[in-house]
Amino acid sequence: MTTALIALALFALLMVVIGIVSSRTTNTMDGFLLGGRKMGAWMSAFAYGTTYFSAVIFVGYAGKFGWDIGLAGMWIGVGNALIGCLFAWKILAKRVRNMTHALNAKTMPEFFAERYDCKKMKLFAAVLIFFFLVPYAASVYKGLGSLFSAIFPNAGNLIPGVTSNQLCMLIVAVLTGFYLVLGGYVAIALSDFIQGIIMLGGVAIMVVAVLLNSDVGGLANAFSQLKAINPSLVSITGGGNLNFLMFNILLTSVGTFGLPQMVHKFYAVKDDHAIKRATVVSTLFALVIGCGAYFVGSMGRLILGNKLPEGGYDSVVPELLIKAFGESLPGQILISVILLLVLSASMSTLSSVVLTSSTAITVDFIGVFRPDFKGRGQMRLTRLLCLVSVALSFIFANFNFAIIVSIMSYSWGVVAGCFVGPFIWGLFSKKTTRTGAWCGMFAGLVTIITFVSAGIAQNLSGAGSFYEAFKLASVNSPIYGVCAMAASFIVVPIVSAFTKKPDARLVQRAFAGGAN
Repeated sequence: MTTALIALALFALLMVVIGIVSSRTTNTMDGFLLGGRKMGAWMSAFAYGTTYFSAVIFVGYAGKFGWDIGLAGMWIGVGNALIGCLFAWKILAKRVRNMTHALNAKTMPEFFAERYDCKKMKLFAAVLIFFFLVPYAASVYKGLGSLFSAIFPNAGNLIPGVTSNQLCMLIVAVLTGFYLVLGGYVAIALSDFIQGIIMLGGVAIMVVAVLLNSDVGGLANAFSQLKAINPSLVSITGGGNLNFLMFNILLTSVGTFGLPQMVHKFYAVKDDHAIKRATVVSTLFALVIGCGAYFVGSMGRLILGNKLPEGGYDSVVPELLIKAFGESLPGQILISVILLLVLSASMSTLSSVVLTSSTAITVDFIGVFRPDFKGRGQMRLTRLLCLVSVALSFIFANFNFAIIVSIMSYSWGVVAGCFVGPFIWGLFSKKTTRTGAWCGMFAGLVTIITFVSAGIAQNLSGAGSFYEAFKLASVNSPIYGVCAMAASFIVVPIVSAFTKKPDARLVQRAFAGGAN
């Protein structure tokens, strides 16, 4: 499509300009990682929201949940908005900003090291982040590639031996690497703001266009048709899927409280006034994006004639959009906006995850062994590792390494499960001890390992191979993640009550500057 190619070229040019302009603000690590801690309300809110929602929600989750449980999938979007955004900003933002200022912490592993006076905890957190977030970044590529291939089925002919999917992922990798390496967090925030506007416009267009489609015929008619196919598709609880819904809401909403790439946005926000405004903006953003995506996914059965595409759930939304918009010029313009929507969602999430995983090595891992490793050398290595992280996630997504693909499904639950207890209790309780924090991390990790092992053992006889059993067990990854978060959160205060109290001077420093 010529129109889509032009839109893609203009978008790419804009990202290049943002990288060049933002490079002026990255003379120090504080500027590169946090933008000098001077991000305003709108920039912070959109950075948080666009990191929250990647191509995975539009292509993977919306297609699968919309097809399987219908309109009830929108409850996940509501939960993400109210818990993952509204509560997160209200409960965490001010306290995180103040405490990370007081501790001079630029990353979550640094927070753990300074809050609990333990460099080994910093090292452990850094390794965990890098190991699980790089595969998570690969899943972002996969989601975008499905839509790109549907819109440009012959794009792979441009480069011999390269498929449309691979070409799309390469474009995303190059653009993300360029503006991230040049502009750091400021480039991320600027691009996220623009990408957020595109996402809002794209979702609005998707919803309206799908409702006006002749196969849908408006909201009332859509409701009647879905009910005729299966009453559970219009049930408020998704029929017999209430437990499934609850675990996914909890994992994707509460999980943000312990994900380093999400709470990092609170480090950089400018002041309390900006936090208040950002709370409202990010909540509304999440409500529109989350509910809009799952609503469109639920219309897949109507537009596709209640027949699941050959590509499975990941092809539901791409096929739905191609059929809904058609080949007319207005349709091409609209599909171009949708392409930019998914591209924006992918790049914003990818850049935040890459920055988090890269600094886990340069700032946190190497910092344990080389405390004097700072200045230009640290900056150069951080930029280099950003490129390496982008490349690794591209390779994992491209070549579909079996074990890596399955690790993706656990990454959110593992990271949040290990960090949510030590992080939240460290912010709010002066009685939280180093031992309690360690036990909370290990409780989350052991819970995940135990559940996955049990799932593999249960599926091994019928699966035929260890990998297939591992893959089958990943279906229950939301349950494992929620249980890991619960274990981490419960264990920290219990162990802290029976272990050596933290040093008074350490606590005083941590809770200085209004972190009370």
